[in-house]
Amino acid sequence: MSQPLSHNWFIRADGLRLAYRKAEGAGPTFVFLPGYMSDMAGGKATAVFDWAVANGRACLLLDYAGCGESEGDFAEQSLTGWCDDVLAMIDALVDGPAVLIGSSMGGWLMLLAGEALGARLAGMIGIAPAPDFTRWGFTDAQREAILTEGVHFEHNPYGPEPTPTYKGLYESGEASLMLDRAIAVDCPVRLLQGQADADVPWKISLKLASALRSNDVRVTLIKDGDHRLSRDTDIALLLATVAEVAGC
Repeated sequence: MSQPLSHNWFIRADGLRLAYRKAEGAGPTFVFLPGYMSDMAGGKATAVFDWAVANGRACLLLDYAGCGESEGDFAEQSLTGWCDDVLAMIDALVDGPAVLIGSSMGGWLMLLAGEALGARLAGMIGIAPAPDFTRWGFTDAQREAILTEGVHFEHNPYGPEPTPTYKGLYESGEASLMLDRAIAVDCPVRLLQGQADADVPWKISLKLASALRSNDVRVTLIKDGDHRLSRDTDIALLLATVAEVAGC
């Protein structure tokens, strides 16, 4: 289970406090975007942060509203709201260019925020990125339950509590679909995807690679890799990819 970490507060315009950790160092700043119901205390996020500290590189970890140490009601959050918060924190806390690292749902936020950053976007690393999961991740019956009942609960293989999907999050996802259009980013993009991933089909990464406008896109398939990609070998691959994008 994730443990609370020492953190600072970013105060939103409405007064809500969002938790973050920042390592000062050489740019570009690596910004880690966790997956759905995950936070900055996760193994991949802390590995990237520790790498940044050890190598004198700038890094920003954050918890979305309603997640981890941040304030807010999880049931009231949306994909677009989280993206707005990510962009506000980057604007306030990051000097110069940024490299976005998105895990699972964080990979969708990575793409949305990356387009908005424009020339400030220096690179992207997706870890089992899950853009458009509202379109391919639910059955028709599950979608109907979300829209009529306001929430759908699924078995959670990573914890004791079921995973909820709320109507606001679902509708904001449906309004933010990306895979059937050109994604306007021109930076280097690296996608890491397990072929034994039971949550995100590995062909999603191939479709994403085709949708990206950038020509500097590489997809690495890990044949026996699951969705979390958190084994020692997976973390080593992630950090090698971070070092490559950093030019180390």
